[in-house]
Amino acid sequence: MPSSASIVEDSDVSTPPPRKRLRQDSKSISAAKKEPRLFVPFRALGLITNHVPFVLQTRSFKGAAEGPQIHILTCLGKSWALWEGGKMTLLFVGPDAPDQISSLAMDGDAVWAASSTLLLKYIRGKEVLRIENPLGSNLSYITIFGTFILALTEQGDRMLTWDTSTGSLQSTIEFEKGFTATSILHPATYLNKVLIASNEGDMELWNIASQKCIYNFASSKLLSAPSVPLLGKKTGHSSAITALNQSPAIDVVGVGFTSGEISVYDIRADEQLMRMHMEGGGVRALGFRGDGQPVLASASSAGHIALWDLNAGGKLLHMVRGAHDGAISALEWVPGQPLLVTSGEDNSVKQWVFDSPTAAPRLLKFRSGHHSPPHLIRYYGDDGKQLLTASRDRSLRCTSVVRDSRSFELSQGSLAKKATSLSLPLASLKFPPITSITYSSARAKDWDDILTGHTDETFARTWTMQSKRLGKYTLGFADELKGKGKEKATLGSVKAVCVTACGNFGIASSSTGQIHMWNMQSGIRRRTFKLGAPPSDVQNRVHSSNSSKQKERAVTGLATDPLNQWLIACTLDGTVNFFDFRTAALEHTLVLPSTAVSMILQRDSGLLAVICDDLVVRIIDIETRRVVREMGGFRGRILDMAFSPDSRWLVTSSLDSIIRTFDVPTGRLIDAFKTSSVATSLSFSPTNDFLATSHIDSLGVFLWANRAQYAEVAFKGIREDEIEEVSLPSMQGTAEEEALEALPSLTAKDTAIDVFSTPPQLDGELITLTLLPRSRWQTLLNLEVIQQRNKPKEPPKAPEKAPFFLPTLPGVEPRFAAENKKQKESKTSSRRLQTDATGAESVFYQKLTSAPSDGDYEDFFNFAKSLSPAALDLEIRSLLSLESLALFMHALTQRLKSRRDFEAVEAFLKAFLQMHSEVLIANSGLQGAMEEVSQVHRKESQRVLELITSSLGTLGFVRDTL
Repeated sequence: MPSSASIVEDSDVSTPPPRKRLRQDSKSISAAKKEPRLFVPFRALGLITNHVPFVLQTRSFKGAAEGPQIHILTCLGKSWALWEGGKMTLLFVGPDAPDQISSLAMDGDAVWAASSTLLLKYIRGKEVLRIENPLGSNLSYITIFGTFILALTEQGDRMLTWDTSTGSLQSTIEFEKGFTATSILHPATYLNKVLIASNEGDMELWNIASQKCIYNFASSKLLSAPSVPLLGKKTGHSSAITALNQSPAIDVVGVGFTSGEISVYDIRADEQLMRMHMEGGGVRALGFRGDGQPVLASASSAGHIALWDLNAGGKLLHMVRGAHDGAISALEWVPGQPLLVTSGEDNSVKQWVFDSPTAAPRLLKFRSGHHSPPHLIRYYGDDGKQLLTASRDRSLRCTSVVRDSRSFELSQGSLAKKATSLSLPLASLKFPPITSITYSSARAKDWDDILTGHTDETFARTWTMQSKRLGKYTLGFADELKGKGKEKATLGSVKAVCVTACGNFGIASSSTGQIHMWNMQSGIRRRTFKLGAPPSDVQNRVHSSNSSKQKERAVTGLATDPLNQWLIACTLDGTVNFFDFRTAALEHTLVLPSTAVSMILQRDSGLLAVICDDLVVRIIDIETRRVVREMGGFRGRILDMAFSPDSRWLVTSSLDSIIRTFDVPTGRLIDAFKTSSVATSLSFSPTNDFLATSHIDSLGVFLWANRAQYAEVAFKGIREDEIEEVSLPSMQGTAEEEALEALPSLTAKDTAIDVFSTPPQLDGELITLTLLPRSRWQTLLNLEVIQQRNKPKEPPKAPEKAPFFLPTLPGVEPRFAAENKKQKESKTSSRRLQTDATGAESVFYQKLTSAPSDGDYEDFFNFAKSLSPAALDLEIRSLLSLESLALFMHALTQRLKSRRDFEAVEAFLKAFLQMHSEVLIANSGLQGAMEEVSQVHRKESQRVLELITSSLGTLGFVRDTL
């Protein structure tokens, strides 16, 4: 065995550079690569855990009344997630590791992860230490041992020890040939000693300090029935140790094997205390209850949990079948509590509570996601906060974009009781996988709002999002076959479903050409749409002319317009059929050059996109019923597509792993990027901010941020050689943060120009109005009539005792006169105060006199437009001097010359003439000002009439032409 000192000297692990420097390097590398033009990775949804066992940590604080805090650390592939065990809320997610994580461990606030040949240390989600294996082999298992961390290589031939604070390598232990280490356990009260389990069924007790093997526990003693040697080997793989756990009793451990056998073993006496055998696959995890009850829990690779009574010699207490839909990866008891935490390969973490020592466990809380990759996703609602996802695991889930704790699975009924009574797996009782899904949230609070079609089923099912469960009705085609006619229609499976925009009707079509409409509230069939015989030029596309199935036309897509005027159905033989929604009559049939696989309708714009088998997406205008655009260039079968909310883009996914974005008005490809795996489905957010995708080898749903929402994106054509491969988003990491920080529009600009600000006047040759309501100027002109109509019948009565009054200055706006103490002392000063008050000028008159005579009186007219009609009337009547009258007419003249506020000037001029006409006639000094106003007014009025006549002629020409 090589000495540890030599290995330490040759492979001293130095501390990595600071975190800031690492981020700069990653930015420079990412800058060298071509970033996506339109969509950037944002985050992943629906990932809870994988096959790597979770780590449970409990913390107790002095004086805490709610008990210890529980933290659960799970693996998400290249990253990890930390959950709060009380409410199963997500605390935070760690950054991405260079490779897949194979094992996790926790040491206080630090999180350790083994990724390929690296050992990574995180504190508060930030990487603080990176250690590389000097041997160059991958690490498969790690555990904390005091101030050291122990790691096993993937080959199982070595165990390495590092210091957790400095990251320096302390020792390397090499095992003998024929011993493949798989896990490490530190027996309680054993100083510097660890127990190592092997793939061959043996165990060894090692002293870490002296690096010596103290004892070897042969598999023949651990197993009651040793395996038969195969081809000279010691043991077969059926006796491999897969679980190793410390019991509350000192020197006693639990050992689980792939054969399903469980051994409770005393390592000090080297004897087997108990033996149990678990049915349903090998043992994956063991756990001894830590609250004083002698119970051992074991988990199998089939998803079952068994509870054994150790006081009764290992008697089986309970068997929870189908606790998880896949193999259980880890199982741990919360210390001092009747609470069991399990995680499985079905992407779920569950907590089981025991109400009494002998009672069966009850599911307390859980967090789960799809355990098969979702193949169909659609945004639900208009706020873009929820996603409907369907998977091959036969479930329909609602995934929250905002908060993971709001995600849930729509209930299919009490399947757990049926599975227990029938002794069947829970997954076998679920509905077949969903093939098509549609919804309308208009009447979601009143009745079922979701309609789904399932594989090889002859009926559609309704669901209710408000109650989170299966709906009341199954909408089937079987009723049509109960007629007494000689020829009965062939019963086909559901291929497409559609819910109208109003939410009142659900429509489903079959593989044999049947199209029926039901009432979503009552489930009663209301209408049947008949396709009839196919056109002559498409009869031989799907079936031969001699085939008896030629009349069976599979309907692959359904859609209705927002006003329920038309029902559109596309068939597999390449036709798009337009039905009258009310009469169910076939109005028009459009023949496509190739067979139609599926279609979607953008109801706001009336654009219908059809996927054809010739690798072309054709866009049809439902008003003209013509093909207006053809999108091509695909190198694989088109899987899904989605319109942007403004109907400007069409995003598609295909088997060539490329997500393409087409500009609908121009028909050009404006963005394309390649992913590591094929995108099976995609959906565009109703708020235009995210694109959601699901992929063939991932359990999550991935969000891509729309850069056009935050940056100025230049939309130009893209060639096939410009398509770059982009990594999928993670739950949360530095890559997404750097991508968002790199957006140029997020940086503030000092000289930014508000492109949306409206100028005061678009063109000097145009006439600009005030945009104020018409009633304001009508009230000003008819104020006397309004006052007479609203005149009170009786004069108002003064209050008996007025408490006080404050002197005010004349004018429209209420302004209080400043109190003068000297005026109170002398009685003669009151006459002077009245004289000053009568000579005070209002704000209206001050702005009129302060404006330059050659200007446009902008401040004056802005103030005048802010006054009420009554205040304007009072201010105009208050113009008593000849100088003020001439000045007001000059202001109107200058405003007319500026060609702004035309209707306001008209109203001011009419009110002014009505009030001061007698004074204007009697004083010849005002004749020049009046002639100037009249001349300018006549000229500008003629301009307005000419502009209105020109606009009316243009509108009439356009109306007659179209």
